[in-house]
Amino acid sequence: MNHPTSRPLRVATGLVLAVAATLPGACGTATPPVSAPAHKAVFDQKLNDLLPASVRDRGVLRVGTEASYAPMSAFAPDGRKIIGMEPDLGTEIGRVLGVRLQFANTDFSTLLTDVTRGDLDLVMSAMTDTPERAKSVDFVNYFKAGTSIVVQRGNPAGVTELNDLCGKVVAVESSTTQVDLLARTQRNCVNKRILVTTYPTNSDALVQLRTGRAVAVLNDYPPAVFLVNDVRTKSQYQLASTQQYEPGQYGIVVAKSQPRLRDAVQGALTQLLRSGVYADVLARWHVQNGAVQQITVNSSR
Repeated sequence: MNHPTSRPLRVATGLVLAVAATLPGACGTATPPVSAPAHKAVFDQKLNDLLPASVRDRGVLRVGTEASYAPMSAFAPDGRKIIGMEPDLGTEIGRVLGVRLQFANTDFSTLLTDVTRGDLDLVMSAMTDTPERAKSVDFVNYFKAGTSIVVQRGNPAGVTELNDLCGKVVAVESSTTQVDLLARTQRNCVNKRILVTTYPTNSDALVQLRTGRAVAVLNDYPPAVFLVNDVRTKSQYQLASTQQYEPGQYGIVVAKSQPRLRDAVQGALTQLLRSGVYADVLARWHVQNGAVQQITVNSSR
């Protein structure tokens, strides 16, 4: 998911603290956790020293996310707390750095702008590191995933690959890499173009599919698998195939003006990877297949 443009910052529910979690809920809601990681994060003074003085003074890193993408980031049943793999990983990053990571639900299309102008310190929102995005911000890469096609259960339109979408209505979240993927797919549509409809959140796009106003939604693989397996949504959705299109790496977004903060986040994630905490968090959310072997910066270059 990912590809923001410039719009004013809008925080839908205000700043909310990320909490640990296990099995997430559907279409932007999730269920609280029942277990804690087997390993523990350890505070690192040297990494704490890399943080901006303003961050150390307030003890908080402000993190933007678009919370409709379970199991990565989504709302808990109370509709206020943001939980998921990313908030859980953010909590562990905070333990290493000695600060809290405070997640705010933010318009996906504004996230890059919000970081570059200082309204947010970080973005952690299943955002794919792309060469275009890396021109304006830095990415600390922590996960890998490609795009999947989600269809109605039973697949009434008979969609099995991207070219089957020609001449059909497809719903996607705006400003994401899925929008770009569909634009490239249009070149294969000889007579009938894909009718792409975009929506502010992934949940909005899924409503179109569920009600039959679209034949497919393009999602990153982990949220797509979640939808087709969760007890609350598996009767409504299925994958068109197991193929993942154009896999890439998610990155925590940091302003280019904050190289020390970038290095601190990379150092914290590297510690979590080596200690086993990273693997614990991914396993809790059943997304181990997206694990990376090394924490890199700007992997798309």
